[in-house]
Amino acid sequence: MAEKSFVIASRIQLEKNDFSASKDTVVRPRRETRGNEPRNEREALISALRRSAEEWVSEDWTAVAKAINERVHELGWRQRELAERSRVSQAIVRELQHHTVERRRSTRTLESLSVTLGWHPHHLDAVLHGRRPPEPNDPVTDQDDTLWSRLDSLEQRLDEITERLDDLKIGLSTVIKNVKPGG
Repeated sequence: MAEKSFVIASRIQLEKNDFSASKDTVVRPRRETRGNEPRNEREALISALRRSAEEWVSEDWTAVAKAINERVHELGWRQRELAERSRVSQAIVRELQHHTVERRRSTRTLESLSVTLGWHPHHLDAVLHGRRPPEPNDPVTDQDDTLWSRLDSLEQRLDEITERLDDLKIGLSTVIKNVKPGG
């Protein structure tokens, strides 16, 4: 069944409030969707970008800069000293302290600065995401341990699958030999 087409204006003359339609543009009716599902790939991409932008906005780099600056002042350090002690480049320390460049930083960078400043390794990450920073003596929960254990189990499962495929290959070649005429 052919889709119905509707003619809409290709030009709207706002000065005259003329919203009449011209025959230049044909627009097909929108496909209905259920709920908030994207209608097409482009819309899905825009939706994903919007979500990542919202996540990015929730990061408070100004609070990170303020926390670093206050602590450096308390300790009586200079920027260069913080950079040397934390083994983070002075350019990155400067960007963080002055909040000149807003971009994602490595978790290791924030951890190194946190530890150097006498805080819990996840202190600056907590500040960044608006959470209460852990106390310096709180236990460190390493999210990477969970990741590594999951990767190890996946690797083990892949090895099992590979063994099964090898067994199937051998079994299949035996069947093929026996089925061939004159085999």
